[in-house]
Amino acid sequence: MVVYLDVIWALNLFFDSLLLYLTAIFLKRRIRIWRLLAGGFIGSLIILLAFTPINVYSNHPIAKLLCSVMMVLATFGYKRLSYFLKALMTLYVATFLIGGALLGAHYFIQYNPELTTKVLMSSVKGFGDPVSWLFVLIGFPVAWHFSRRHMEGMEMTKIQFEQIVNVSLKIGSETFVFKGLVDSGNQLYDPLSRLPVMFVSIKNQLDAIPEQIKKIAADPEPLIMGSGEVSDEWQNRLRIVPCRVVGQEHQLIVAIKPDNILIEQNGDQYLCEKGLVSFTMQQLSADDAFQCIVHPKMLTGPKQQGGTVKVS
Repeated sequence: MVVYLDVIWALNLFFDSLLLYLTAIFLKRRIRIWRLLAGGFIGSLIILLAFTPINVYSNHPIAKLLCSVMMVLATFGYKRLSYFLKALMTLYVATFLIGGALLGAHYFIQYNPELTTKVLMSSVKGFGDPVSWLFVLIGFPVAWHFSRRHMEGMEMTKIQFEQIVNVSLKIGSETFVFKGLVDSGNQLYDPLSRLPVMFVSIKNQLDAIPEQIKKIAADPEPLIMGSGEVSDEWQNRLRIVPCRVVGQEHQLIVAIKPDNILIEQNGDQYLCEKGLVSFTMQQLSADDAFQCIVHPKMLTGPKQQGGTVKVS
């Protein structure tokens, strides 16, 4: 069997460098290209040592652990123990993530009972791995790209989750509970009273919403034009607020003044007695992760400790 050592070494250098680069992306660390290549080169030395008399030692798990330690040190350096261990563990996570994706894809699209039995009954020696180098060469960049995008998506979900709050609106004798997203981009105020405005979607909670609010959310145009009729109780709560949206310079929305707004975030409760709520039939979150967009100004109200809000 002919083994092209230079090709195998070059592929390992390339793959190890990409794994280190993926690790840097996960950790949000900036690294220099020469340090990245130095780390990849150290990792690729395992291949060269496999053809030397010390191959028995170079293939030992301890030797591989020392090699990965040197890779991390060469690429990220050493500032403190936690900094180093975090990089080392992230490198292993990235390696197992990519390797698992490749093996899973390989055995999903290709099944050979005889080969499977051989792999399970005996160890694969040398470079005769059942996953072909051509498959690895094509699949590795795909798995690398997928892993990077997937981790970015997970990070965005985490960031969004940290901005999710529980919102309780009290209007008259009724209380409505929603999940809200604190959006720093929401800077809408009523120009007259300077009250912050929160947007609330009632699309998936129509059964629990009063008929008057559903009417306002479904068709606010009559109220804006002055042709709509509402009771005196609701008339005192209504506000017409100008706002700007993408594609339109000026637009008017109908907002309601609740008795109070209670927002729970990270175990703390913030009471907002001065705020407006604009109800809409449009779904604000595609996956219904939240039903309202909270104005950040509403989190500057008095903080209350100890209480809890039940979320539907």
